[in-house]
Amino acid sequence: MSIKERSIDRRVRRTKKVLSESLISLMMKKEFRDISITEIVDLADLNRGTFYKHYQYKEDLLDEVIDDVMTDLIKSYREPYQNVDTFVVSNLSSASIKIFEHVSRHSIFYTIIVNSNVLPGFQNRICNEFKKLSKQDLTICYPNTKINNELLASYHAYAILGMIIEWVQDGFKYSPSYMADQLLEIMNHDPMKVIYKIKFNSGFDPFHLKNS
Repeated sequence: MSIKERSIDRRVRRTKKVLSESLISLMMKKEFRDISITEIVDLADLNRGTFYKHYQYKEDLLDEVIDDVMTDLIKSYREPYQNVDTFVVSNLSSASIKIFEHVSRHSIFYTIIVNSNVLPGFQNRICNEFKKLSKQDLTICYPNTKINNELLASYHAYAILGMIIEWVQDGFKYSPSYMADQLLEIMNHDPMKVIYKIKFNSGFDPFHLKNS
């Protein structure tokens, strides 16, 4: 690739990045259906002709934003086992967990999908991607034949998504590294060895329902 071609390629990437950031910024304030191309290019300080060089509709821009987020999500999910032949969870370090760094990089996007109905099916799409990656990339060396692998993949997928949702709803009050540490602790935690003491609210009779 020539210097001129590289320069054009950088300009295209830069333009698309500015348009994407403008769209996401506008989606924080209003419904996607109410956003116009004029608003997008005005915020990006570009003209409509520049927009139409790359996209026909605003939906095309949104699709590209979603595809970019999903590509980065998949890369982040695979990071802990990307360059190994055997993936031992107990040997995993929190530094190799990149999911929360990914969410932090796209914090405004995730805030939108968690706190609004702009992309109602996106959370399911994340879970489906986690399940697909788990089944496609990983094989349990010593499987428990009593466990349904589909259900196991769903359990892990929704658990990770649940942590992400909680983190977003709390306004990212913890750092990505703290979240990675917590995920690692949870993964290595054996809930079957924990003994729970039952708590009841003041004034609540645990036998009320049985005796009523």
